Amino acid sequence: MEAYKNHTSVAALLNRSNVDTDQIIPKQFLKKVERSGFGVHLFHDWRYNEDGSDNMDFELNNPAFKDARILLAGDNFGCGSSREHAPWAIEDAGFNTIISSSYADIFFNNCFKNGILAIAVSDDELKSLMAEIAADEGVKFTVDLEKQSITTAAGTVVNFEIDPFRKNNLLKGLDDIGITLNFIDQIDAFEARQKQQLPWLWHTV
Repeated sequence: MEAYKNHTSVAALLNRSNVDTDQIIPKQFLKKVERSGFGVHLFHDWRYNEDGSDNMDFELNNPAFKDARILLAGDNFGCGSSREHAPWAIEDAGFNTIISSSYADIFFNNCFKNGILAIAVSDDELKSLMAEIAADEGVKFTVDLEKQSITTAAGTVVNFEIDPFRKNNLLKGLDDIGITLNFIDQIDAFEARQKQQLPWLWHTV
């Protein structure tokens, strides 16, 4: 997993509440177990017309939001089914930060397991941030994970809370496998003791 770097990026606005995971990545695309290749299907039903062309009425097809790494979304983002493909699609599309006022619990947890910083702000703070984007599409925000702050081009600063364990994992690029591998020496030592003390557990047929 890529370590999270503090960055300044265009902030894209998806001013919709209750965006569920079936809209984030529709079920017909859940045919792979690897994490790559889902970005092209992100928000598929909103993003494309029936003939496959871009739906220019969809917010994120706005050219001003090209190359955005920060996504602002309405309340209760990521509700619905627990599919982990949803954060995979978001990350594969280039976003590493989501800002909303609330998230579905499973989606929220899956974001951190896949290198995405999901920031929860108050309703008023979200409205203020969204208003800045609406007034100046293509505006850039700076996200500083170490200082736990969002700074807008207009100078607005919003501080956010994050669990210290999740913060450390993001800064170091550690997913569940990476965390486990930090203890590989202890794991090897444990297995070596087991082979000596309980050899029948290691018998192969």
